[in-house]
Amino acid sequence: MINEREIKKSTRHSDDYIAKISVNSQPFSVHHSPESHNHNTSIIFFGSGPVAAESLSYLANYFAIEAVVTKAKLTHHKEPAPVELLANELKLPIFFANNKQVLDELFINNKFHSRLGIIVDYGVIVSQAIIDNFELGIINSHFSLLPQWRGADPITFSILSGQKKTGVSLMIIEPTLDTGKLLTSKSLLINNDETTPSLTRRLINLSNQLLAEFIPKYLAGEIKPIKQPHPDRATYSRKLTKADGIIDWQKPATQIEREIRAYIDWPKSKTKISKYEIIITKSHISNDTKTALDIVCGDGLYLSIDELIAPSGRKMNARAFLNGYKLA
Repeated sequence: MINEREIKKSTRHSDDYIAKISVNSQPFSVHHSPESHNHNTSIIFFGSGPVAAESLSYLANYFAIEAVVTKAKLTHHKEPAPVELLANELKLPIFFANNKQVLDELFINNKFHSRLGIIVDYGVIVSQAIIDNFELGIINSHFSLLPQWRGADPITFSILSGQKKTGVSLMIIEPTLDTGKLLTSKSLLINNDETTPSLTRRLINLSNQLLAEFIPKYLAGEIKPIKQPHPDRATYSRKLTKADGIIDWQKPATQIEREIRAYIDWPKSKTKISKYEIIITKSHISNDTKTALDIVCGDGLYLSIDELIAPSGRKMNARAFLNGYKLA
C-alpha cells in the first residue's frame, strides 16, 4: 500500500493541493445522495493522502461514491487530510477511521450497500471483517508490479534498486501484506533521472487509467482475479527513517546517486562538506575529481554534486556554492 509518510507531509499544504485538484478535475456528474445510488455500480472509497485525493477526484467522474472513509485531522496538523477536503468539496458522505478498531466499529454501526471498495493511500490496516462486507472485495492500487516491492514504499525502492521498469497492480486485498489476487497490472519504464515525485506522478496517471478501465469490467463480472505470479520471488519495501538520509560515502557511487533521487522529498540526502551541512539534490557519477564537490565513494568512483541546498536554505548549483562558501 502507499507510503504513510507522504500523507503526513502533504497535509501541511492541503489548501494548495485541493485547489490544484479542483482546477484539474473534470466536471463532476454523479449523484451524491446514498438513496440514489445504483448499488451494483457504486463504490466505497478508502484513502487519506494526496495520492488518494487524486484518485478520488478521478473516480468521482466515473462512479457513484456511496461513502468516503478517511482519517480524521490529527491535532498537530493544521489542515485535514487531502481526501477530507476533496470529499467536502464534492459533497460526498464522509466517515472517519484512524485505526483498525475504529474502522471495524464504523462498519458495525453503519449499513453500506456497495459491492466493492477501493483503497488508495489510506494507511490503516483493514481487517478480514471489513473485507467481508464487500461482495467483490476491496481493490488496492499498488504502485509496483506485484509481487515486487510489497509494503509501504514501493516507489522509492524501485528507484533505489536501479530497476528499469515498475508499474501499477490492481489487487484484491487480503489481511496479509500485499498478497492478494490481481485484476491487472501494467508496467512503465523508469527514466535514468527519475525522482520519487516524478515517478509518483506518472504512476498516479497510470493507476487512474487502470481503475477507470478495469473496475467496470470487474463489476460486470467480465474479469476474474488471478494469483500473483512467482510469490517466491516477492521483494519488500519498508518505511524510511531520517537515518536513511545521511549519506554513507562507503557505498558505491551508483547507489548514492540513486538515493539522492529517491530521497529528494524525504528524508533528503544530507552530508557535510568541510564545515558545512548541505543537502544534495542533483548529482552525477564521474571518474575523477575536479572540485571539492567531487567526492570519492566506496567503489573508487566519484559523485559530482550538481545542485544542493546550502546552510542558508537556498538551493544553488555547484559553482555558486563554491563561489559563496570558503572550503578548507
